[in-house]
Amino acid sequence: MTVSVLVPSSLTREAEDKREATRKLGYVARAATVFRADRLVVFPDREGERGRFDGEFVATVLRYATTPPYLRNEAWGMRDELEYAGILPPLRAVSQTGSESDDSGSSRQGIVTEVGPDQRVRVNCGLQHPISLNVPPGMELEEGERVTVRVSSRRPVRAKLVDGPLPGLSIERTDLEAALGREDAGVRIAASRFGAELTVGRLGTLAGRRERDGMTVAFGAPERGLPAILGMDEEAVDALSRRDGVDGDGVEPTDPGFDLWLNTVPDQGSDVVRTEEALFATLAPLSLRE
Repeated sequence: MTVSVLVPSSLTREAEDKREATRKLGYVARAATVFRADRLVVFPDREGERGRFDGEFVATVLRYATTPPYLRNEAWGMRDELEYAGILPPLRAVSQTGSESDDSGSSRQGIVTEVGPDQRVRVNCGLQHPISLNVPPGMELEEGERVTVRVSSRRPVRAKLVDGPLPGLSIERTDLEAALGREDAGVRIAASRFGAELTVGRLGTLAGRRERDGMTVAFGAPERGLPAILGMDEEAVDALSRRDGVDGDGVEPTDPGFDLWLNTVPDQGSDVVRTEEALFATLAPLSLRE
């Protein structure tokens, strides 16, 4: 089961300065981490972008935020986009495998610091010192490359390289259509105030679909929701609020590529629900099990 969260490149369009934009992105990354999303995808909304806080800025700050603290200096160095990285809230992501307090029996991100002879490399993976590891057959590594390290013991250190995806939340940039068209997209939900209201009955149906197939949830930007980003006319937007969206057999398909338009704050007390607030309000109920 894969959980993907989609946000537009115009996500920080209302930020007055780089500090505020960075803070906002930190809480987006934190919401995705809290609710165990596998992917956080930035899709283009160039018409909604303002100033220098474009998709490249958004993706860079999110990638930095999701980099383990012990790798940040080595992996990123000094970059203009990261001027205010110090205000990012800590994610404190739990280990994906294993539950020991010392992180033994878990997968960790590492970075190759030296490529040596005889298929061995030195890797910084947050232990006291970089460790020397064998490179699995068929795996080619370069200095500075990110790798997955399986740590089975910290005292003494026992670890090995794993030829697989990096653990933790991944940050990607792709267009909305491609993200919705992935084989593992699962149930595809558009979070919008114009969608069908989230109810207890509807949540039960969605929980079954999510646990079986996974889910992809897309969000809009400040003062520019998904209908505006997609260029939907007033008639199409009005139709979203009138359709039920869920029947006894599952979720009915709707254009353009979503299975359901869903309003997760049906009685909102503020004129505006910020994107980072919408993530928490939406992912919390959708994470409930049957």
